[in-house]
This record gives sequence, C-alpha cells and structure tokens, in this order.
Amino acid sequence: MIDYIEGSTNGQPNRLNEAFHPDLNLYYAKAGELKTWSGKAYIDDTKEGKPTGEVGKIISIDYENDIGVAKVQISDPKGKTPYIDYFMLVKLKNRWTIIHKMFTKRVNK
Repeated sequence: MIDYIEGSTNGQPNRLNEAFHPDLNLYYAKAGELKTWSGKAYIDDTKEGKPTGEVGKIISIDYENDIGVAKVQISDPKGKTPYIDYFMLVKLKNRWTIIHKMFTKRVNK
C-alpha cells in the first residue's frame, strides 16, 4: 500500500508499477454507470517527479491467508473532497500486490 500511496502522491510511476499487478483495472461509478480505467493508463498519467501535494492514509486492511482488501483515503491539501480507494489484494511470491482498485469521492455526512 505504501508503494501505491507514495508513488501516486509523489509522482513516482515506478513505485506504482511495483504496487500494481500488470492486469490492474480501476473502477468507478459515473452518471449511474460503471466505468473502467486501465492500470496502464493510470500509471501513464502519473508524472515522474511531479508530486500532487495529496496525502494518503490507510484506513483499514483486512486479509485472510493470501487475499485481502484495503481502504485508503487520498486527501488534497487545498481542502477538496478526498477520494476513498478500495483495493483487492493478493499475496504472490511473498509480496502483496494490488489487483484491482475502486474509487469514489467521500460524501460529507
């Protein structure tokens, strides 16, 4: 999870490549429909050496044996609504890897 958080917020696409499985997809809802964004396109959009200024925080991780799920909040220091990310994880060759990501904006309650 740290490779994801630091890679995305610090402009380090190589760390994202380490965090994600090559077949990763990102999913989100827009206008009542499920949208898909390829992991490759997401990583390609990360600008090397261009930090976003965002701050990532692990909210929770739950796992059993070699599979798991995680919840992360990505906050913008300018006070914009934070994103909430949910990850599907698998442990391969003794290393946790993100195989899919779903994200949404936090709803103020």
